[in-house]
Order: sequence, then C-alpha cells, then structure tokens
Amino acid sequence: MQPKTIQIFLPFGSPRGIKIAEITNRTVQAVYIPRNKLEDAGKRLEVSNVGVYFLFGQTDYEAMPSVYIGEAENCFDRLKQHNREKEFWDSAVVFVTNNNQNQFTKTDVKFLERLSYEKTKSVNRYKLNQTVPATSFVPEWRQADLFDIFETLSILLSTLGYRVFDEIRNSNALENTNHKDETLYCSGKGLMATGEYSEEEFVVYKGSKMSKTTSKSIHNYLLTLRNNLISDDIVKEESDSFVFLKDYPFNSPSQAAGIVLGRNANGWIEWKNINGTTLDQLYRAKV
Repeated sequence: MQPKTIQIFLPFGSPRGIKIAEITNRTVQAVYIPRNKLEDAGKRLEVSNVGVYFLFGQTDYEAMPSVYIGEAENCFDRLKQHNREKEFWDSAVVFVTNNNQNQFTKTDVKFLERLSYEKTKSVNRYKLNQTVPATSFVPEWRQADLFDIFETLSILLSTLGYRVFDEIRNSNALENTNHKDETLYCSGKGLMATGEYSEEEFVVYKGSKMSKTTSKSIHNYLLTLRNNLISDDIVKEESDSFVFLKDYPFNSPSQAAGIVLGRNANGWIEWKNINGTTLDQLYRAKV
C-alpha cells in the first residue's frame, strides 16, 4: 500500500450531506449522496455523467448490509428511477471522471459494473440486491486501465465507510503459520470461538460456536443481531450451540464476545491468544 492524498469536498457545507472525494492524482471521483439529499445532487453536473454507482442499505432485520451495483449514461436519472422503485437503500455513491475530455464510455462502466459485482460476491461483506450484470467485450489494453480505475473505486469506497471490496481476514489464516499467533479465543458455557482483531473490526471465524442461551440482562441490540445471524443463515443450530457457517466481521471485540457468549461482555478481556494473554494486554498495554 502506497501513501495517497484524498481530497473530500463538501459542496453544500455539511459533513453529513453530499461529499465529493478523489485521489488527487487520479481522474476518477466519487460522489456520496444520502438518499434524502437526492434533489440537491441534481444540482451537481458530475452526477449526470456516465458512471457506475452503488446503492447501500441495511434494515434492522438483516445481519449483512445490502448493495446494488449499476451503471448509467446519466447517473442522476437512474438514481431518480431507483428512488421511485427501490426501498432498501439509504445512500448512494456515484463514480464518474473529473475530466470532461476523458469521460467513461458505456463499455467502460459496464465492465466496471460486472467487475464490482464479482468482487463484492467474492468478498461477501454485502448482500447483492440484484441479478448478475451482463458482460461486455473490452480490449486487453483498456482492461489494464479499468483495473487501475477499479483500485481507485475500492480505496474511495473504503474511505467513505463502505468496505465492499476489503477482504475479510478469514479462517484460512489458521492454516498459515504467519498468522497463527494472531488467532484469538473466547470460551464459556462449554463452547469455543476463534477470531482475529484488525484495525476496524473483529472477525469471528467459521466453525466458531455461539451460545444457544442468553442472559436476562443482555442488550437488546445483541439479541437483535443474534436473531439476524440465525435468520440470515450465518449460524446454524446444533445440539448444544449455534455454529458459524462463515467468517463474520463484527464492529468490535465486545460485540463479538457478547454474541458468542450470549451476554454483555468486555471483549478486550474475553478474547485471549493461545498463551492466555488478553486482547487488552496485546494491544492497549503497548500504548
């Protein structure tokens, strides 16, 4: 990863409104649009260009957020259509070029749409709320350019808070001796869960167990998330517990521990490495 400078412009002055983000030496810009600011977005000429766009949303009854990926010759017209027809989304990110002399072609955005779909499906952080986009023929020389542009899309999306393409550090790391020392364990009620902590999330590994019972004092948001994990088939019921069927990222170590143990928990104490050293001692004590 090389150092990069990202510029974020607030065209209407609000940090919670429309944002225009770009890497300073690249020709692609991202326009973040809250759904309730769609009318204001129409005042920006950028949004009416040829581009690829992402619609994001998550209900209280889903364990995973959803995304719809599309392309259009006029992105604003397409967003207005989705505003009338699609309920799930609450924000959009539109990608266009910042150079009128070097705009995307229809073939370019169809290629980026399909590439984005395939990568989202592979990473599996978001539910894809759509059918499979069509493929398009792109010469090899142009594909090289578009893969470079896709890297810019990935960085800008992650910067705006949408980690659609960020690979999840997964249970395959257990087979890699370079990562075994980073594996953390949480146990209780006769069950065991394994996972790994990164800078922005805590991933509970596939095969980990989750308690079937919960304490009376458990926070409601943990109960809701547990129910969503069950209904979305992230975990499967067994005789004495629920088992994770995939690697799943949580917002914090405490959220992960609370879900696993079925009670309110301090994840910085509950998660330990193979030597019994707590996550708190591994990370906080060093600072």
